[in-house]
Amino acid sequence: MTAFVTGYVAERYGLRPAPFYLGICYAVLGLMCSIALIRDTRGHVALELAQHGRQVEAIGFWTVFRRTSFGDRNLFAASQAGLVNNLNDGMSWGILPLFFTSYGLSIERIGILKAVYPAVWGILQTVTGPLSDRWGRKGLITGGMWVQGLALIVTAHTHRFVAWLVASAVLGLGTAMVYPTLIAAVSDASHPSWRARSLSVYRFWRDLGYAVGALCAGVIADLFGMQWAIVSVGVITLLSGAVVALTMKSG
Repeated sequence: MTAFVTGYVAERYGLRPAPFYLGICYAVLGLMCSIALIRDTRGHVALELAQHGRQVEAIGFWTVFRRTSFGDRNLFAASQAGLVNNLNDGMSWGILPLFFTSYGLSIERIGILKAVYPAVWGILQTVTGPLSDRWGRKGLITGGMWVQGLALIVTAHTHRFVAWLVASAVLGLGTAMVYPTLIAAVSDASHPSWRARSLSVYRFWRDLGYAVGALCAGVIADLFGMQWAIVSVGVITLLSGAVVALTMKSG
């Protein structure tokens, strides 16, 4: 919704400062909700620890960092997939609007394309998250990475608005398959006593993908063109799915 609204506002009132006012309002609302509504969940963790069959593992942060980053097969697979997932997300927000502009699309139509992707992702992850509890994590993560990679490659090789619209929806589907399932996979592989730390390490790698994706895509676009930047990230996403398929244990 925000992508669509800011696209409309930018078309009517310019790229700045009007679209940024909406972001400022969101930040203030988020702070107010955090102060007034969020409740601490340590009680839930304590209950889970009391019911947990295994002995509590007293390990330090750097041990958790190593285990989450590369020491545990499932955690490694999830961490690299999270990084690549956000790598292609960072590329899509940085390069795709410029790519669409190069073909003469208006800001409002670009806003529509950028709105479809998170809309499909946001709605469908309420379905794919519960499905991962029934079907398992590995298949949805692997399939979701491959769906994203193919959607990006299709986007790079087409020049029509309708085709871009469909590719954006497919990209949202792939992200919906991956995003909630990765969090669940990390939680599955983490002991309750260090799960929060493991999730923080996973989030470190995942959110680092935004910066890596934007920088890498920008360099490739400067050297070889925007189409190559999009294709390259699509191929990396396909390879990441293959890493999950080969590394992550079923379940």
